[in-house]
Amino acid sequence: MSSPPTLRAVPAPSAGPEPPGEARLRELAAKKVAPLRRPGRWLAAAVVLVLLAQLAHALITNPVFQWDVFGYWFFRPVILEGLLLTLELTGLAAVFGLVGGIVLALLRLSKNPLLQAVSWAYVWIFRSIPLIVLLLFLANVTALYSTLSLGIPFGPSFLSFSATDVLSFFVVAVLGLSLNEAAYAAEIVRAGVLSVDQGQLEAAAALGLPRSRQYRRIILPQATRAIVPAYANQLIGLLKGTSVVYITSLLELFGVVETQASTNSGQIIPLLLVGTVWYIILTSVLSVIQYYVERFYSRGALRTVPPTPFQRFRARLRALGVAR
Repeated sequence: MSSPPTLRAVPAPSAGPEPPGEARLRELAAKKVAPLRRPGRWLAAAVVLVLLAQLAHALITNPVFQWDVFGYWFFRPVILEGLLLTLELTGLAAVFGLVGGIVLALLRLSKNPLLQAVSWAYVWIFRSIPLIVLLLFLANVTALYSTLSLGIPFGPSFLSFSATDVLSFFVVAVLGLSLNEAAYAAEIVRAGVLSVDQGQLEAAAALGLPRSRQYRRIILPQATRAIVPAYANQLIGLLKGTSVVYITSLLELFGVVETQASTNSGQIIPLLLVGTVWYIILTSVLSVIQYYVERFYSRGALRTVPPTPFQRFRARLRALGVAR
């Protein structure tokens, strides 16, 4: 019988000579990387910090601002009533303007030349007329039409009523703001629809989807991602644009501030500061809402949605061991 095979230890291959520069690379890798010095950045930050400190000092120490008077007026019922009216005007005009803008945008995108011409003419006219002129015209429209009626076109009327009873100051303000807003919203919506890839429409048509469902389920959800930032800016402009409705004798926030400033001549600056701070607060709230709406609709375009400022703040605290 043959003897069983025996195992022999095979010597490991001897390591060759170390490549030139390998030790130097390990030495460099073991060293701590020093951050790049940026003296220009620190100098700019110091200059900005000094300017901010000077601004804060001027706001606090200048007696003309009358911060005690500012605190007195900030939460006065008359100011809060004007603030509430501003919010009502902004909300109603935003809804009616957006609905009108969507309709006008769809008319502009239609293949019917008459509908395209009507939509284009509306946008052209109402973007050309200043808002204050439009409000003044609507406030005096009762001089042209004292009676309004409903009935068959070019035929008998079934219901008639006084234009003065219908077109109150509030209705005139909402109507003027909505008509003006619809012209700009139409272009924003149209731009958002045109930003969607044409292949999306072709794929939807190949599936046999009706035209209305193509826009409702495929085009508008994708177009919203482009519509939201532009319309949010327009909405902020609408909020500030409500300040011109005081010419129709409607006392919203700015109208109240203007009325009280004319009555209390020595308190003009603090009253203007009251209106300014409230507009800043409202604009900030709209900006926060805009950020989260944009973040919601960006989920389909980004692989990973970036963290919110609050989440980044929590992450920094967690890194410092402050929060869990």
